[in-house]
Amino acid sequence: THTHTHLCSEHIHAHALQMSYLLPHLHSGWAVDQAIVTEEERVVVIRFGSDSNIECMLMDETLLDIADDVKNFAVIYVVDINEVVDFNDMYELYDPLTVMFFFRNKHIMVDFNTGDNNKITWPIEDRQDMIDIIEEVYRGAKKGKGQVTSPIDYSTKCRY
Repeated sequence: THTHTHLCSEHIHAHALQMSYLLPHLHSGWAVDQAIVTEEERVVVIRFGSDSNIECMLMDETLLDIADDVKNFAVIYVVDINEVVDFNDMYELYDPLTVMFFFRNKHIMVDFNTGDNNKITWPIEDRQDMIDIIEEVYRGAKKGKGQVTSPIDYSTKCRY
């Protein structure tokens, strides 16, 4: 059974890696800038991180799952911070996983009640939670707000 378990975890790993590849990747700093600058109607959601990191894989699975549901008001991209290092210092991308939101070339901050309003640094596996957060960002950003409050309080959910 030991090899079976090993194969299972490898299969899950391969499946999750596949998730990341199904999401549109931005392969350069220029491509990231273009994605943020040229989208005028929708929220740009960018998952920065390492494609092979388990937390990124979990997040990517959620993002892939909701991409079609949010396509009218959001577009989702992934950036491997090992490949594109341009933003690692500017956005303080020191976590294995970081999700950020932009609207009309502006970084939209979200208050998750965690003390860090800039970004999501943990995997959100509940698809509806993620949809609700993106909708809230969209609604607030459309009104010109630079920061919105998350509809879900993560102060108790986060692992520190």
